[in-house]
Amino acid sequence: MKNESLDHFHQAFEQLAKTLPGAELPWLRAARRSAFEQFDTLGLPTTRHEDWKYTNVSAIGKRPWHFAPQRTGRTDDSDVRRIVDGLVLDPAGHRLVFVNGHHVPRLSKLIGLPHDVFVGSLTRALREIPQRLQAAIASQTYADGFTALNTAFLRDGFAVVLPPGEVIDQPLYMLFLTDEAGLAVQPFNVVLAGARSGCVIVEHFVGFGDDEYWTNAVTRVVAGEQAEVQHYRLQQEGTKAFHIASVAAAQQRASCFTSHAFAFGGALSRTGIDTGLNAANAQATLTGLYFVGGRQHVDHHTRIDHGGPHGSSREYYRGVLDGAARGVFNGRVIVHRDAQQTDTHQANYNLLLSRDAEIDTKPQLEIYADDVKCTHGATVGQLDENQLFYLRARGVEERTARALLTYAFARDIVERVRIESLRGRLENLLLARTPEGERIRELL
Repeated sequence: MKNESLDHFHQAFEQLAKTLPGAELPWLRAARRSAFEQFDTLGLPTTRHEDWKYTNVSAIGKRPWHFAPQRTGRTDDSDVRRIVDGLVLDPAGHRLVFVNGHHVPRLSKLIGLPHDVFVGSLTRALREIPQRLQAAIASQTYADGFTALNTAFLRDGFAVVLPPGEVIDQPLYMLFLTDEAGLAVQPFNVVLAGARSGCVIVEHFVGFGDDEYWTNAVTRVVAGEQAEVQHYRLQQEGTKAFHIASVAAAQQRASCFTSHAFAFGGALSRTGIDTGLNAANAQATLTGLYFVGGRQHVDHHTRIDHGGPHGSSREYYRGVLDGAARGVFNGRVIVHRDAQQTDTHQANYNLLLSRDAEIDTKPQLEIYADDVKCTHGATVGQLDENQLFYLRARGVEERTARALLTYAFARDIVERVRIESLRGRLENLLLARTPEGERIRELL
């Protein structure tokens, strides 16, 4: 975004750089400065960039954002506690809560974790185990200005560090709440899973106000040999919010990475999910659902890099768009020369509920190996008239029949969720967004 002034970003960085968490660490100071220089070079992406052709983020560059909360004492608000209590998946489970970009210990809970496991806020990790985070932060490459800006301003987020052989079966619930007008929140999250370790992460982004704010989140996952990481993202930002996110995973031999991405909120959202299967027998599964209406804009870009032999990947994304909403899906799978005997499949299905809804879908396969099994496909359409006729012939009124088919279409992705409490919440969200939802609940 070279045609837009980025002066306010410069001013904010110069004002805050010395006060950000970890500023006393020479390597982090250098990483932040380098990242901001990269941002200065890259700017914010424009529609002239192929990967951003259908998503215009110029409004983000024009806003005079502030990068530190201006209100104090907000986390003492009893309303916030009630919101947290209503959102947690398991009142007795693990959770970290962040309000307007800051970790709030009194709203968080970690119980009975093994002593050699680290689960906590990024600020705490930078105090206690900075050397474990250095590679994840300082050795990044930046595909666009958003990820560079996140590193420059990273303030808080979560860190999960698992030693070899340590498995945490209970989900780690990470809740990010934002309601401050004009605030640009820059969460940086990292998951380092040692060999044969495993964990389940749930990232939940919620806006509980009607003000305009911006979340720019980055999550880095390193899955060691035979490690298994399940990662869930649930985006329910405010109606005027901007949400930009990047999830990048690096997988070693026989590791398994699973990503489930759900997008319901925000005025404009863009989520990029990349994973590199860097060694033999690695597996990846990416699923996603976007369900939007009004004038919402939702964009998902995924990339699966098969770099080692005998790898497998599966990708299933579905979208439901109503009103004048616009969706973008770009799924790129690259099978490199050494990735012989790769097995990969990708599918993106979209349901348009109105004439004004739009979707731009682009599944991509790039194959440089000759002994592979690779398939992909995409569809865009409306509700099946034959299915509608079938339900109408059995006494289901038309509005209910349409709602039931819409719910069934979206529920295909929800059923892939392994966490029962999260699956139930997602089903309730689908019913809440589907006309005649209460009637459907009675029929089910």
